[in-house]
Amino acid sequence: MTNTVLHKADSRGDANHGWLHSKHTFSFANYYNPERMNFGVLRVLNDDTVAAGMGFGKHPHDNMEIISIPLSGDLEHKDSMNNVTVIKSGDIQVMSAGTGIQHSEYNKNKDAEVKFLQIWVFPNKNNVTPRYDQITLNMADRKNKLQQILSPNPNDAGVWIHQNAWFHLADFDKGISTNYEFKSQENGLYLFNLKGNLKVNDQSISTRDGIGIWDTNNVEITAESDAEFLLMEVPMQV
Repeated sequence: MTNTVLHKADSRGDANHGWLHSKHTFSFANYYNPERMNFGVLRVLNDDTVAAGMGFGKHPHDNMEIISIPLSGDLEHKDSMNNVTVIKSGDIQVMSAGTGIQHSEYNKNKDAEVKFLQIWVFPNKNNVTPRYDQITLNMADRKNKLQQILSPNPNDAGVWIHQNAWFHLADFDKGISTNYEFKSQENGLYLFNLKGNLKVNDQSISTRDGIGIWDTNNVEITAESDAEFLLMEVPMQV
């Protein structure tokens, strides 16, 4: 029997630090909800807005797959692997923290905020050599179809991580629908709706709502308005 969990946009943790306004789908930092710890191996889904010229100072991570998806603005990244890069809308960044890394993230612009999704996934292999990658996607490839942006396979489309997970982005016109078929029966699907209105199976969801579905082989998604969304298929067993 199909299982579903719905996370409405206004039910998320809300942390406003002035320079950083973050909405937490799952427990993070000072937001703790024992019923919102994770969705399978999907541990963190933060919807972050960083004020002009501000950012996160150098801080450590280990044994986590960290994915950043910029939505607007320019985010400068520096890390202990000597990477210095800027990511912007259309890019996707991944770090395998493994045995340990340090990094900082700053809004590159002094006159505009930056918005990005910060996603953490538990890896299926601990203490790997730390790794960094970023790519620029062709945003036209998600118009009225699913664009794969992440997988377990280094030779597949998008970036790759140490986990049996697949992410897709989509930009659908009103009325467009798709049937998403799971890659693995052990996985669930978490859909985060970036903009617009969708029907996911029989559930209507709005902007910034999230819905998790598991114990099924496929999910029907229909755009009830123009809509943009992120699909994250992840193992349910941590």
